Amino acid sequence: MIDNPDRWHGSELSVTILGNWQYYRSKIIKYLRQIAVITPYSHFSFTFKAEDASNDIHVVFARRTEKMPEPPKATKHHPKSVDLELVKQLIQKTKYNKLQQFLCKEFDAINSEHAGRLIEEMRSGAEPETDPRDLTNKQILMLHQLLHAAKFSDPSGNHLSPAGEYNLRLGISKELHPDLVATYQGDAHVLEGHAFVVEAAVSIGGRDIKPGINIFRFANRIPLLFEGGSDVITKTALKRISWPSYKINPTSDKVGVFVSIVSTKIPYKGAGKEYIADDMQEMVQAVKQSIQQCCLQLKVKIVKQQAARDQHQRRKNLVKYIPNAARAVFTVLESMAESRAVGPKRKRMQDDDDILAPVKQMQTSEDTLIARLTEHVAKIDSDMALEYQVQQGMAEGIRQDVYLVPLSAQHEFGRELHASTCVIKLLTAL
Repeated sequence: MIDNPDRWHGSELSVTILGNWQYYRSKIIKYLRQIAVITPYSHFSFTFKAEDASNDIHVVFARRTEKMPEPPKATKHHPKSVDLELVKQLIQKTKYNKLQQFLCKEFDAINSEHAGRLIEEMRSGAEPETDPRDLTNKQILMLHQLLHAAKFSDPSGNHLSPAGEYNLRLGISKELHPDLVATYQGDAHVLEGHAFVVEAAVSIGGRDIKPGINIFRFANRIPLLFEGGSDVITKTALKRISWPSYKINPTSDKVGVFVSIVSTKIPYKGAGKEYIADDMQEMVQAVKQSIQQCCLQLKVKIVKQQAARDQHQRRKNLVKYIPNAARAVFTVLESMAESRAVGPKRKRMQDDDDILAPVKQMQTSEDTLIARLTEHVAKIDSDMALEYQVQQGMAEGIRQDVYLVPLSAQHEFGRELHASTCVIKLLTAL
């Protein structure tokens, strides 16, 4: 037994590797950093011991949240996902000695009635009571063909465990500190009988990210670093997304594109399993839709930011020219006050209403005009901002976050809020 006074728990892995550390150092750190992005609920560190102690490295990736992804649920094989060899293996390992039971119990989306119809369509002498182990190779081949030809309900995707939008957003914020970030997780799709989920995020700005489209690829929460040029995520982000239509400049803006594909069967290409095939339309459309949904969210935020910047710049420009305008107006008023005729041809207006009287009596100065113009610009700016917010509220509807607190021994009912459709009792702490 090893003493553990700090009650530490976890895993520790130590390896000795011979290689060019200077060349691969950035790749290793990049890989670990992407792990931290997709798993913000984990805490891990990396230590490199060099021959020269001055070259040692120790990097810590701290946990950001305690929220774990939903654990996957156990599921049976979907009929369209099995190949001939797997069907044979299932037949050899099954504990059921009737073919109809075998189909119902070993496969998803097949009930007793459906199993009966499949056995009838085999037309090879097989019966519902036939022991599946007694099937000939020809009958097994026919059964496999029927499983792929028949129609079944799609798998639900409950057996998958994506990171989730919440964790993905936290991981990106923790590692990159972007100015804006949007996330999206689509419904489960189906590819060759295997369910898959695409979750994506698009960020703008941040540290350690270069101008342009920066792509981060994940498969079952594992970063993919190599052979990215042929990947479905890379090709979709670079060639199938019209970035300018979402107010994003793909050349000068620092854009991060994060796409994670979760499935029981990732359609890898290449021996190293470092990129995902780009020739499957279901996958292409799911990836494209996920990125577009993120871009739509960002577009709303970017438009609001641009409107706020334009309003600020408009006020800044007006304030900039206030001194010159005040000086010119005051000069004209001074000239008019000095050259004003003695005695009017009409009834003199009250001094308080006479614009020239305060100037002549030195009650109005250039500084006074500057102050009044500044106040007026501020008021107009405030009115325009309020009008913009009202318009946005009317366009988007009135939205307000509501948090429900459970009633416990530490709370009591407070005042009541009466509305036309309900009465809300607020909780107050004791």
